[in-house]
Amino acid sequence: MKLAKTSLALLVIQLVLVSSIAAKYLYQRSTCPRVWTRTVMYDPSLIMRGRYLSMQLTVDGCQSTLPSAKEAGFPRNLDGVPNGTNFSIAAQQPVVFSAKLAVSGNKLVAIRISDNDDDSSGQNVIAISRASCDRMRLSDPVNFYLAEHATSPLPVKTGQELWVEVTIPPKGPPRPIQLALKDNGAWKPLAFR
Repeated sequence: MKLAKTSLALLVIQLVLVSSIAAKYLYQRSTCPRVWTRTVMYDPSLIMRGRYLSMQLTVDGCQSTLPSAKEAGFPRNLDGVPNGTNFSIAAQQPVVFSAKLAVSGNKLVAIRISDNDDDSSGQNVIAISRASCDRMRLSDPVNFYLAEHATSPLPVKTGQELWVEVTIPPKGPPRPIQLALKDNGAWKPLAFR
């Protein structure tokens, strides 16, 4: 009889833990900012294989600064004066820096955390050589899990883009909510049932 009470108490504790995590995620989904962003798919090298898509999120880093001004190339007018705020990555190698994520103008925006600040809550951003500042990527992947019998949207055909809606929590990586396929300007949310 004592074993049954212990087992029941352990079951209740486990249910409370799982329910509290689920409640936290539901609360953050309803209160934290949400945004659609383009994704870049890749095949993960995880031991765990299964029905999921691993993707890197595209972020707009134009409001950010790179660790060194020499790594940014600004467009210039005929007099050599920089015009505009968009820049391209002039470094030979990809530039990695820590950034805080935010939503601005319906875009996922990365703002660099200076070296003096605490970057423990930031996300690592990769600025690829010769790419535009609005095409930076998060270095850590985001996984989107598919139901067992759902049809995978991969491979994406020429002219199509895969987009994901994410929640931006105060700490930690973005959390995916749903996927959409953009095909020559037409937007089609994907339902996985």
